[in-house]
Amino acid sequence: MAGKILISSAYLPPIEYFSLILQTDKVFIEREENYLKQTFRNRCYILSAHGQQILTVPVYLGSLHKTPVKNIRVDYSKRWQQVHLRAIIASYRSSPYFEFYFEELEKIILKNHEFLLDLNTELTESLQTILGMRKTISYTTLFEPVGEIENDFRYKITPKEESNFTSKEYLRVFDNSHKLVHGMSIIDLVFNMGPEAVNYL
Repeated sequence: MAGKILISSAYLPPIEYFSLILQTDKVFIEREENYLKQTFRNRCYILSAHGQQILTVPVYLGSLHKTPVKNIRVDYSKRWQQVHLRAIIASYRSSPYFEFYFEELEKIILKNHEFLLDLNTELTESLQTILGMRKTISYTTLFEPVGEIENDFRYKITPKEESNFTSKEYLRVFDNSHKLVHGMSIIDLVFNMGPEAVNYL
């Protein structure tokens, strides 16, 4: 996919998100839009022994919820970091490449970033490095209405509806018990396939 794409900020983004980044020349992440709840902006899906599990970063919302995503602050009054890390450990400690990548992601999650955008940015950059990707990511400086930009994926990668994206099959922990679900976080692929993960995007 030549040219540029526009995507939303995302927490431990889904596999599809990195597939899009890999296929394009320039990547822009939306930072001026009003924050949307119940999206990948502050949640991800992992695969546990009991099936799909949602991990959500709690955030403070602004007046009437009309707050630009760049101003959304993370709520540390809830012990979400410990919950997320315990869930990731329980789900992936048996995977082949867990010990190679978990510590770096853990360090970022425990940093107490003030803003959600900063947390997401650092995780996305680290995951790009793990995947061996060298794509420069820029951020929007103004909000472009939907329908005015080509290759606009801000509202297409969503947990609320499935896209046409299908990941190549790969061996996973709990592979015999559960089908890969829509929107699975890239960490599922990374922990299971390691250096080969980029070949499955």
